[in-house]
Amino acid sequence: MPLPVPNPPTTPRRVKVYELRNNDWFDRGTGYCTGQLVNEEPHIQVKSEEESDRVLLNTKIIKDDGYQKQQETLIVWTEPQGTDMALSFQEPEGCAAIWYFVSHVQSHLLSGADEILSDDAGESTIPSLPIPELGNLDEIEMMIRQASSTASGRDILGKYILTNDYIAKLIPLLEVAEDLESISHLHRLCNIMKMIILLNDTVLVEKIVTDEMVLGVVGILEYDPDFPSHKANHRQFLGDKSKFKEVVPIREPEVEKKIHQTYRLQYLKDVVLARILDDPTFSVLNSLIFFNQFDILQHLQNNQTFMKDLFSIFHDPEASASKKKLAILFIQNCCSIAKTIQAQARIQLYANFIQGGLFGVIDYALMEKDPSVRIAGTDVLVAMIDHDPTMMRGFIYRQINEKQKPLTHTLIELLLGEQDLGVKAQIADAIRVLLDHSQGTPLDSLGKGGDMAARIHSRSSTMDSETEGFLKTFYEESAKKLFAPLRELQSRESLVGLPIAEVSLYSHLVETLCFFVRHHSYRSKYFLLTENLPSRVAQLLGCPEKHLKLTALKFFRTCVGLQDEFYIRHMVKFKLFEPILNLVVETMPRDNLLNSACLEFFEFIRRENLKHIITHLVDSYRETLEKITYVKTFTELIVKYDQLHDPTPPTRFQDTVTFSQRNHINGNRRWQGVRDMDAEEEAYFNNSDDEDKDEENVPPTLESKVTPVKILNGSPLLKPLVDYGDDDDDNEVVNLAAATKSARPLKPKPAEPRADAEGNENRPPTPPTPAASPPSNKTEKREQDDVVVPPPKRRREKEDDEDDELGKLSRNKRRSPTGGGAVVGTGGTPVMGRKRSFGLLGNVAGQSPNKKIAISLAPKGASGPESPKSASPTTTTTPPATSAIATTTTEQKDEGTKE
Repeated sequence: MPLPVPNPPTTPRRVKVYELRNNDWFDRGTGYCTGQLVNEEPHIQVKSEEESDRVLLNTKIIKDDGYQKQQETLIVWTEPQGTDMALSFQEPEGCAAIWYFVSHVQSHLLSGADEILSDDAGESTIPSLPIPELGNLDEIEMMIRQASSTASGRDILGKYILTNDYIAKLIPLLEVAEDLESISHLHRLCNIMKMIILLNDTVLVEKIVTDEMVLGVVGILEYDPDFPSHKANHRQFLGDKSKFKEVVPIREPEVEKKIHQTYRLQYLKDVVLARILDDPTFSVLNSLIFFNQFDILQHLQNNQTFMKDLFSIFHDPEASASKKKLAILFIQNCCSIAKTIQAQARIQLYANFIQGGLFGVIDYALMEKDPSVRIAGTDVLVAMIDHDPTMMRGFIYRQINEKQKPLTHTLIELLLGEQDLGVKAQIADAIRVLLDHSQGTPLDSLGKGGDMAARIHSRSSTMDSETEGFLKTFYEESAKKLFAPLRELQSRESLVGLPIAEVSLYSHLVETLCFFVRHHSYRSKYFLLTENLPSRVAQLLGCPEKHLKLTALKFFRTCVGLQDEFYIRHMVKFKLFEPILNLVVETMPRDNLLNSACLEFFEFIRRENLKHIITHLVDSYRETLEKITYVKTFTELIVKYDQLHDPTPPTRFQDTVTFSQRNHINGNRRWQGVRDMDAEEEAYFNNSDDEDKDEENVPPTLESKVTPVKILNGSPLLKPLVDYGDDDDDNEVVNLAAATKSARPLKPKPAEPRADAEGNENRPPTPPTPAASPPSNKTEKREQDDVVVPPPKRRREKEDDEDDELGKLSRNKRRSPTGGGAVVGTGGTPVMGRKRSFGLLGNVAGQSPNKKIAISLAPKGASGPESPKSASPTTTTTPPATSAIATTTTEQKDEGTKE
């Protein structure tokens, strides 16, 4: 059953919604807040003022959210998932209306929950603390400690203390206990006040820092029982009214009150409670400080009269230096606070300051003799540069065009003359940020459509031209003034006894040079060449201060790390490696930071194989390098030098190894294309005429078989004519050999015409071959013996020989310039012919192409030289064979016989 709730406020109240993200308040937007009943459940709802349909916040009011009203316009609470939220109302009346609704809803929820959980919970659970006296302080301490153990007990206890104004009753006991010098009672009072503050009630904390109570509360906290022999002086510090100074009168009492509250809250957080703060209390104090500061800045920058009076101090000739100092310190404080607020509010604040004349104030502060004023001016300048460096570069560029003294000149003068090391560091960082042209507004995040994109790109080109002009003017005028102390080192013989400020100056200048080398490669090269600054930096390697030596070494390491030939040649020309090598020799027995940095410098040269530097080092300092043997770096540098200047030409074996390594990628052999023929293969195909003469004296044998050449798409596919596939083929060969034993040599017959692929009967005859001389008896007898008794091993060798010769023929075919249409004939001469389709020589004798034949070549008979060479086939029954083009090549068989 839903609990009865009061009527929600329906009048929209203008409000800002904040969410705590990473200890920073994020602005979710501005809208109008109302109370709503959704399904008879109370909600707080905020709708955007720009889009009425968009809901910025819709949260249900529950019992344990811990709603807190801070000041008059702020409500803070924690969502069930743990997110801290805040509503900042424009008017106190709106905040009061919403707070009344939330308070009544929570009171109904608490009473209803108590009735449900317990029957005897009707009695009030608010503790009744006794009236504080010195005699019952221990009882009060115990009751507060017990009530603080639960969240509900802390809430009820906080409301009771506020309702009965209990803190005001405890404060008078401080004076009584001090008069009696009762340390035990003072310690109990301190413990009670700590527990009250740690209740994390925002209203309680705000009440503590009021003018009426703050001194009494911090006076009680002076007697910390953890330090019984010490007493703090919080009342003396906060009671000193001289610390609050009004540069310009603040005519709003509420704003002045918030300024005092913020100061006291910061003192509580940073000094009084720094040791005992827990996270919830720390968050409460931070939230109060943040919203107070935001309200103060918003009021001041929207008050045009106040801003005009503030900046008119610097234009008033009658204004004293102390008043100007206070004005600069006030602006510094505002810039420091602006770092914690939202970006939009920070941009508005800086815009109002610039409109009032902030740049003139910075110029005045930087040239003031008072160190505190210079430090304040430097802080303001760094804050502006961090906010928008592009805007600062544009301002300096306008100063240059208007023939005014640019801000960079002021910074350089301050860097060279400032004795405060902190100010020097800030100014050096500011100069580097101004000269870092890579920093600017991220244009991609601003949109890319329509007129907005055109304006953005035009602004980008304008900024680029301003940046280029700024850098050009800096290198032509300001840079020479900046690095004048480095140039003056040329006239100094010793760097012993340098003052600390001068050592710090040299360190910042060398760091700036490193920045120039990395970011301004083109301009820095010309500037370094004309001013010869690397030689001056090398002088710093001989100073006694080790940190300055490391800074100088860092510059040379940056130059070498770029591997730019300009810097390398310059360092070699002026022998700038010698002082670095001397540092290694000086620090050689010790493994300190300086020695390690030098070793890393030379190790980088060795690892990257910088040949120019290696050659210079070994040529000029070989003896010194040979003496440094406790690390391998310098020995390996000498080895690399010897390898680079080795006069011995590489051997063939080394070339082969190198070629082999070059033809392997990731352990695998890469493709090399068609292999070239060696000298023997080339001679075989080129010297065919002499071999033809030798062929005439060799009698035909059974081994001289016709090799089929199957041509598919112009590419020869070589296959043996006789297939040794099974045992039947072996029997046929034996029978054929037995028949040949008693036969006489056959006389050649004229070749019958064969049909080509188009069915034509006539074709050009094969070129005639020289007649073979009759075989002698010994040769014929040897041939018959070979035929009759063919060893099994011979057949395998013969197959291998044929494969080898056919492979050579195929390679020669690929290398032939005539293309795929050439067929290699007798004597290695390529013969051009048309595509032909033949049977396996069976069609010659009119037999079926299913028959496999063997051919025995006989010497040419009485036929004239015009008669073509022919063969008389002897047929046997064999399995069907595939048709192919048969080309007789006695040259291949002759090569097989030779082998």
